[in-house]
Amino acid sequence: MQAPTITLWQSPAEGRRAMISVTICSPSESLTAPWDDLVLRASPNPFMNPAGLQAAEATDFATVRVLLAWEVGAETRRLVGAWALHWRRVGGVLPAILEALPHAYAFQSAPVVDPHYVDQVIPAFLDAIEQDASLPNAVTLRSFDGESPAYAALRTALTGKGGVAVEVKRFDRPVVSPVFGVKRSGSTRKKLRQDWNRLSALGQVAVVNDRSPAGVAAAFETFLALEAASWKGAQGTALACDPIDTAFTRRMVLGLAARGDASVAVLQIDGRPIAAQVLMYCGTTGYTWKIGYDAAFGKFSPGALLVDHITEQLFAAGFQAIDSCSAENTFMSQLWSGRRTMVDLVIDVGPRRSLGFVVELARQIGLQRLRELRNRLRNWQGAATAKKLAVRPYPATSR
Repeated sequence: MQAPTITLWQSPAEGRRAMISVTICSPSESLTAPWDDLVLRASPNPFMNPAGLQAAEATDFATVRVLLAWEVGAETRRLVGAWALHWRRVGGVLPAILEALPHAYAFQSAPVVDPHYVDQVIPAFLDAIEQDASLPNAVTLRSFDGESPAYAALRTALTGKGGVAVEVKRFDRPVVSPVFGVKRSGSTRKKLRQDWNRLSALGQVAVVNDRSPAGVAAAFETFLALEAASWKGAQGTALACDPIDTAFTRRMVLGLAARGDASVAVLQIDGRPIAAQVLMYCGTTGYTWKIGYDAAFGKFSPGALLVDHITEQLFAAGFQAIDSCSAENTFMSQLWSGRRTMVDLVIDVGPRRSLGFVVELARQIGLQRLRELRNRLRNWQGAATAKKLAVRPYPATSR
């Protein structure tokens, strides 16, 4: 790899002049200590964790470039922002672009930034991308937190430097906190109690979330097996269906677990696993990354039961929020009433519209329209099937 690129950018911060130095590098173990300090102060994003990024590089799953913003000029240099970007060329022929989701299994693209420096760090990141000849100016940002200070700073910075941002999609993501979002009453809560009681009638039910590295390793294999045996396995979309995906995600989860940043919660009946939820942690926020369950117990809603119980466990342990990593039309939206606005957009950090930006914007708009068409067809097919299966009362007879 080429030597790290360094860009200096000055702006007032915390009432005084501060110098922000941006370095661009590949993921490495040396980022661990600065990262640990940053997440104590910054907005969370587990997909920017150096352990996960190193897994992507080590398995050749993604080419990742990490932008690091440092406050310099004080007694010691301090990390105040981190943003991992995936360098890719779609199909091997289209212009290269940057993807702010650092790999295919990331679900949050916002940078991790100290809130006191967000108005300095975001422009510095954009300048660094533009000034580095090895990086494309076009950046796709999917699942970007539209309510974060970083989003407002991004739009302001692009306007100020003559860049452009085009919003492709806006959607709501289910989230929950100890004080808002948990449905304590109503039909959802009633069904959860009924399902738990019916399941308990079959045997001893327990939720196990062993966060030791060995415990996580064993539980992740349980998750892989459950997911592979489900409809995802039948459709070829389970992680275990692709050895490359399996190798990367296993290394990522175990690398995070070694730092205490991932675990796998398992719902068991008489010791038999019937659902497994992979969890990630960043600061005081938990993330429900992937879930698998035994279809033989589907009528008991094992996935919903597991998420409901692990939610209470995490809050009892001091977590302040849980992010579903999912869209609004999933079962998470039935469990949690909290929502966070997420945005998909394509930006160009330069004053000119690069070919990469034009091509990527057209591609993203086309993909979004195809998804919308697919969803309409699914809804139509579902409604047609439901109509055919609807139970109608038999007419009265005079037998």
